[in-house]
Amino acid sequence: MRHATDPLSERNDPGPVPPTAPKDEAARVTPMMAQYVEIKAANPDCLLFYRMGDFYELFFSDAEIASRTLGIVLTKRGKHQGHDIAMCGVPVERADDYLQRLIAAGHRVAVCEQVEDPAEAKKRGPKSVVRRDVVRLVTPGTITEERLLEPGRASLLVAVARRKLSDDGALYGLAAIDISTGRFSVMETPQERLAIEFARLEPREIVCPDAIYDDPAMKAFWREVNVPVTPLAREGLDAASAERRLKEFFGVATLDAFGAFTRAEIAAAGAALAYVERTQFGARPPLSPPVRDAGAGTMLIDAATRTNLELTRTLSGERTGSLLATIDRTATPGGARLLAERLAGPLTDTAAIANRHDAIAALVADSALREDLQRALARVPDVARALARLSLDRGGPRDLAALGAGLTAAREIAALLARQATLPQDLANAASALAATDPALPTRLTDTLAEELPLNRRDGRFVREGFDAALDELRLLQVDSRKVIAQLQARYSAETGCRTLRIKHNSMLGYFVEVPQAVGEDFLKEPWRATFVHRQTMSDAMRFSSVELGELEAKIASAADRALKLELGVFAALCEAVLAQAEPIKAAAAALAEIDVFAGLAELASREGWSRPVIDDSAAFTITGGRHPVVEAALKRDGKPFVANDSELSPPGESSGGGRICLITGPNMAGKSTFLRQNALIAVLAQMGSFVPAASAHLGIVDRLFSRVGAADDLARGRSTFMVEMVETAAILNQAGPRALVILDEIGRGTATFDGLSIAWAAIEHLHEVNRCRSLFATHYHELTALGDRLERVSNATVRVTEWNGEVIFLHEVVAGAADRSYGIQVAKLAGLPLAVVERARAILSELEKTEREKPVASLVDDLPLFAAPVRRTAPVLAIAAVDALREALDELDLDEMTPRQAMEALYRLKGLG
Repeated sequence: MRHATDPLSERNDPGPVPPTAPKDEAARVTPMMAQYVEIKAANPDCLLFYRMGDFYELFFSDAEIASRTLGIVLTKRGKHQGHDIAMCGVPVERADDYLQRLIAAGHRVAVCEQVEDPAEAKKRGPKSVVRRDVVRLVTPGTITEERLLEPGRASLLVAVARRKLSDDGALYGLAAIDISTGRFSVMETPQERLAIEFARLEPREIVCPDAIYDDPAMKAFWREVNVPVTPLAREGLDAASAERRLKEFFGVATLDAFGAFTRAEIAAAGAALAYVERTQFGARPPLSPPVRDAGAGTMLIDAATRTNLELTRTLSGERTGSLLATIDRTATPGGARLLAERLAGPLTDTAAIANRHDAIAALVADSALREDLQRALARVPDVARALARLSLDRGGPRDLAALGAGLTAAREIAALLARQATLPQDLANAASALAATDPALPTRLTDTLAEELPLNRRDGRFVREGFDAALDELRLLQVDSRKVIAQLQARYSAETGCRTLRIKHNSMLGYFVEVPQAVGEDFLKEPWRATFVHRQTMSDAMRFSSVELGELEAKIASAADRALKLELGVFAALCEAVLAQAEPIKAAAAALAEIDVFAGLAELASREGWSRPVIDDSAAFTITGGRHPVVEAALKRDGKPFVANDSELSPPGESSGGGRICLITGPNMAGKSTFLRQNALIAVLAQMGSFVPAASAHLGIVDRLFSRVGAADDLARGRSTFMVEMVETAAILNQAGPRALVILDEIGRGTATFDGLSIAWAAIEHLHEVNRCRSLFATHYHELTALGDRLERVSNATVRVTEWNGEVIFLHEVVAGAADRSYGIQVAKLAGLPLAVVERARAILSELEKTEREKPVASLVDDLPLFAAPVRRTAPVLAIAAVDALREALDELDLDEMTPRQAMEALYRLKGLG
């Protein structure tokens, strides 16, 4: 992971800054290159996008980096201190596409614009260069451009601060800012929960004081979060300085109105705000006042569990196929982001969960209202991000139109909800926020803006015809001028006899007459020499100007400039009107997102037959007819049914304390892992405030969710598959409490049979006696099923299969009981192993099972209660051990020196070993 340096720090590595030329070579440095070197030296940690006309140019090592990353041609432009200057460039109109790729690769970009008109530079002298300056820094956590952002994903910048405790411990303050929407939240957490909170927030960039960044104890942590981390100079990042910065930004005398924050939270908020102000160069984003994040009231889910359960991304990193993609029925980008946020942080407050369920239940019951809401929501663009771009002066006419459309839909949705006699609390609050917007603003926007809008305001022609009489007059002049140009071209063509004569325009020459090479040679002579002035010779054409054409161009340019100036004035007035109502617009955007989430989840519940779960503070966990939402959706696409299953992990009695541990046995491919995951996903869905894929569900609050499903190594950190498995299992056994839900799959399978069996056995005992949590434990160690008779809260379940003509048929039904075998050879056959291998495996299995029947190994371990349970699956290990003993005994025999009697005695000893 690439870690950026700190734009606020004085200790930056100068990086790819070209050296300033020595005094004796200064004369050879062009003014333009001198300007570049100066600006680059001030931004050493960024790739410098240096504006030159219609391109952003990059030089020296910046060009080399960009060329490799973007796959564009690396060229040369002159020399600097005797060396060639590497150069590459990207067109300004396509800059967003290239920025996206550079940011995704972990780079930061300083955008350097021309800040004066080239004509003004010429007034200072022929060698004067246009003034340029960096207007913003583009970093992963501060981007706002629509094409650089994922519509359905928040773009969070998270700042970290630390508060030392008296016992040598520490608490960490986190401040999360989404500059693209104005979201601003803070929280405090102990160090052991940092990774969990980062996994929930999924930041695009992290900033922290250099003392935290350089802390040896944090080095491994920064590598694990796999996000660009920017260290900041510690000066000005203390709580007192941070508080002053926050009060100045929000224009308040005290932060008390926003809530009671800890010193670590204030320090983190100040650091985040300082970084935003530095990267935006004075532009003010529409940040909401900081609010305390609900992290403390959410289900804790570590990064490994999120990955295993594929909550928002699949194991391959794709959204398609994840739980989020399966349940997403939202119609707006804001709704999609809120749905992802709620899925990432399921609640643990039963009252708040019930409020969300009430809202969904109301929309499930009223299908007409739900459909009306969804039709209106489908017309809602990304209001929050459009407002942010306008606040930062990066918006365009389309952002104004987006606000107009969004606010119009907001009023319509408010009217739909107002017709209801009663509304659940969350829907009523959202309706109030929508009704609080000014109805005159969307009308003004709609009346002012044209139907077809350009991307950039500088392109003009975005004001509706008829809105401004003076503007319409200037536009008519432009249209008439084009007619005059066409008439002039026709006259020149007739006078010169050149039918291919054309009047064209470009930014360098303005308007010009273009004729073929042969005709152009005649224009250089009398009588045309007095009319046409030579401007440029091409390979097959020549270009000329004329006095008449120059006068016409000046007239057109004047009309265009005056028209654009009027339009930019209209744009500024509209922006001022919008920003004056920024707070109610942000509240309306949040309300639209919430209504969208409720309507989408209600649609999902209605279409897929999901039910409202019962959520309380008990230790209950009873699911009837539960289904895996992602697998069911995939099967439905193929026209296949999903087999629903029940789950019971509630305590068997009030006196027992702690939830049940269900041991699940059965063959591979029978659906054990699916059953494990679906119960975890049902808990997540229920507590995020959704209905669940089950006939019914009664769940006591799950405060922590752990999953150890699947196998993968971590070779970069020197961890084998088994080591990763053990690390994840250790985290579960050390952290799970009575309210946790734990799902474990095949613990101990990555090592020797007895080793793995022992580890799995001990882990179950620890879950039962120490953690006392609700747990699902899938295993192929059938010996473990004996624990169902020994431990009060352990029960056995198996996945049913049957055989037909030697083939195994998976029924996918989970029933009480234990499996008698694993059907591994049948599964191997289904996987396509060569028939010879399958048949040889059958023969070996038959011999091993025969050995077990003739000489049970149970007699060898009678004194070990652990293995007093059925142990037929351990026979292969003991048989192999017996073969090894025979080989050792044979190796010790000296056949050439043995008498017949000694040979007979040896033979009896060998027989005894077998």
